Amino acid sequence: MNQFDEREEWYEFNQETIDALLEDGSQADADYAIEHHFASTDFDVLEKAAVDAFKAGFEVSDAEELVLDDGEEVFCFDAVVERKLDINVLNEDIDKLLKIADKHDVTYDGWGTYFEPREDSVMDGEGEEEHHHLND
Repeated sequence: MNQFDEREEWYEFNQETIDALLEDGSQADADYAIEHHFASTDFDVLEKAAVDAFKAGFEVSDAEELVLDDGEEVFCFDAVVERKLDINVLNEDIDKLLKIADKHDVTYDGWGTYFEPREDSVMDGEGEEEHHHLND
């Protein structure tokens, strides 16, 4: 099974994440930096996926090397885009990115974003808004 075949599960994840953000008091109409995560054990292959993500309109972070708990080394990058919490647009992004992941045989590892407090949100002890990252 390729990753694109799992898109319905990602659509559900998108809706659950939007619902959780809004229920927690995040702004419904804010622009969110959506960070889509990719990983591979092959740096060269991952780099090709990053180029395609860039061509698809995403800002691409520099690849990082990580050592997993089992000692395996992987490379990863984020494909970032500013979006409203629009389920249709997020689902379209998932379709594009899963196709890129399948094309290059890299792992699409979900997405995350930052909580955007409403004007009436709770401030921290120093009068600044608290920011929280919500991720898969």
